[in-house]
Amino acid sequence: MKNDCIFCAIAAGEIPSFKVYEDDLVLAYLDINPFSKGHTLVIPKAHSTGLLETDDATLAAVIARVKKVAAHITAKLGCDGFNILQNNGEAAGQTVRHVHFHIIPRWAGDPLVFENHKGDMDALKALAEEIRL
Repeated sequence: MKNDCIFCAIAAGEIPSFKVYEDDLVLAYLDINPFSKGHTLVIPKAHSTGLLETDDATLAAVIARVKKVAAHITAKLGCDGFNILQNNGEAAGQTVRHVHFHIIPRWAGDPLVFENHKGDMDALKALAEEIRL
């Protein structure tokens, strides 16, 4: 695994993922412990530990894909809104030291909580196929 980073291994295809979007620079895939249905992670394929360590061109590419994927997920799932979450450092809840953005679909009436739930792998696979861009 490249520099012991699980997200680098996912980007390299060494660890399987439920891909929602991919191009030369960016990968978006379902979180296997989602906060909500369709919870997606968007990462640059090149390793960078956090927002402050990531060059501006990479950030611009990633955030453009965050917007594209969020719009697509919103349309496919019919959610009423979404959160974009980006954590930096352990104190802020960053558990993987590879810059990434969470797209968290939300529906009216749902409580606004950020709590992981163990994902059903078969359901995640089917959902990834349903919302793949």
